[in-house]
Amino acid sequence: MKENIIDYEKLLTGNHSVSYGAMLSKVQMISAYPITPQTTIVELLSELVANGKIKAVFTKVESEHSAMSACIGASAAGVRAFTATSAQGLALMHEMLHWASASRLPVVLADVNRAMAPPWSIWTDQTDSLAQRDTGWMQFYLESNQEVLDFVIITFKVAEQVFLPGMLVLDAFVLSHTYEPVQIYKQEYVDEYLPQFKPMYVIEPGNKIAYGPLGGPDVYMEFRYKIQKAMEKALTVIKSAFQEFNEKFGRNYGIFEEFMCDDADYILVTSGAVSSTVKYAVDKIRKETGAKLGVLRMIVFRPFPFEDIRNVLKGRKKLGIIDRSISFGASGIFYQEIKSALFPLKDNEKPLAIGYIMGLGGRDITVKDIEDIYNDLVKRERMEEIIWKGVKE
Repeated sequence: MKENIIDYEKLLTGNHSVSYGAMLSKVQMISAYPITPQTTIVELLSELVANGKIKAVFTKVESEHSAMSACIGASAAGVRAFTATSAQGLALMHEMLHWASASRLPVVLADVNRAMAPPWSIWTDQTDSLAQRDTGWMQFYLESNQEVLDFVIITFKVAEQVFLPGMLVLDAFVLSHTYEPVQIYKQEYVDEYLPQFKPMYVIEPGNKIAYGPLGGPDVYMEFRYKIQKAMEKALTVIKSAFQEFNEKFGRNYGIFEEFMCDDADYILVTSGAVSSTVKYAVDKIRKETGAKLGVLRMIVFRPFPFEDIRNVLKGRKKLGIIDRSISFGASGIFYQEIKSALFPLKDNEKPLAIGYIMGLGGRDITVKDIEDIYNDLVKRERMEEIIWKGVKE
């Protein structure tokens, strides 16, 4: 880490950390539509544009569908485009999420996780973002406000190399409206890490190209093949972007975080801000019982790091996979992905995987809940895809 790379430290909410990350990334177009609990992201961005701290076009639109459409047009015109949303807003964007990825445009979106209606909820779970897992967007799940700021920059860095859009995901209220000290980097160092966007193609007068023309059966499949290959390449690019960021800014980011995993027979798999509670509980359990228990915090969800997951989990005894989402008729979504990653392992290397559904609609996940999960996990002798934790009788 270079000396004096930090410009200043500031108490920021998670939402304002997004805004400052966009400012440091020198976004050139911001498309804004308010939705709780995302609204304060674009409110602060409007102020930063108005006072000249961000030299960008701030576009107010009438819906989230239009917000993503505007980002697609701006990115196709060769500028760095950004937006933010939550829940029903992300669902309304769904059609255009496909357009952004299939047009190979490196738009960045911040999704503040909010439970899907009905019934109406403004509190957190991960269903909104995980419902978009097949749209061709990279997804990163974050634990702290510092990570939120950093990952705006990192996501642009990766997106503009593989020409795929990226989504950074933070918990409603737990991060979005909670203040933490956040370090703001000097602009020149961010500029070194994230150079000016260089698009492959630009829509401009005199340049006769089109995005999204009709593709018949003779070419359509190849477009999808190239998106998949870009996703596969993205995992290598992400690792490289992490390494460069860590060296420049003194962080320690990886595709996942291992906490007390070195000797662990039992692993709890988590993501997002609840990981802090899980890590606290695991440390407490270890000190009180001597249990060989660790935490694997998922950060990169798309592209999914199958081989890396297998390497870190093979040979463990049992996994408790905590999902703050459910794919109705199947199981928790992280559970599905982890289980599929374990499938190629030999029987004597494959841990028993138990899926826990909890915390939907913002219901608290407490230290006692994690202790109960561990006590349940050690007793299990067969795979269980869904165990509901905290459902009222």
